Amino acid sequence: MGPLFPNGIITGEWDFVIALLLGIIFGFVLEASGFSSSRNITGVFYGYNFVVIRVFFTAVIVAMVGMLYFDYFGWLDLSKIFILPTFLSPMILGGVIMGVGFIMGGFCPGTSFTAIAIGKLDGLVFAIGLFLGIFVFSLSFPLFENFFVSGNMGNVTLTDVTGISAAWFAMAFTVVALAAFWGTSIIEKKIRKNMTEHTF
Repeated sequence: MGPLFPNGIITGEWDFVIALLLGIIFGFVLEASGFSSSRNITGVFYGYNFVVIRVFFTAVIVAMVGMLYFDYFGWLDLSKIFILPTFLSPMILGGVIMGVGFIMGGFCPGTSFTAIAIGKLDGLVFAIGLFLGIFVFSLSFPLFENFFVSGNMGNVTLTDVTGISAAWFAMAFTVVALAAFWGTSIIEKKIRKNMTEHTF
């Protein structure tokens, strides 16, 4: 958990309880947003359903702006939050592999378990493939260990790389997200109209 309420209102003993509750809420929101449907997820790649992008953008904006306000009011110490180090080359390759898996399987690791929770067989098959992939990756790791740790940029953030302050970056990201909402809604309407015309 993050350093929430550093003055001791929420102590370390509650970390796992809070994590469990947040996990339940997160899973509920994923399912309610349609992320348990592989058609909704792959729809973004075919242009007929951008619910994934809208939910992700909304989640990032709420978390980003919320954390800035929490830090401003002293409820959250951003300087104590651990940031994973960036390994540029392997992360780019990992993103490509993740994208291919998204298109082929219709799920990401998290959404596959959301699908399993409501009894979907395709989610279970994807999750089995996930664990097989982890197993193969673990066995073959020595073969590409050097590449795995290449391009180390340290514990950097986008604000560090761009030199833009967190507040301005949050505002710019929000504007980009609103533009994406508008643009994707237009694309959806055109694609669905074409699909309807070709169907009939």
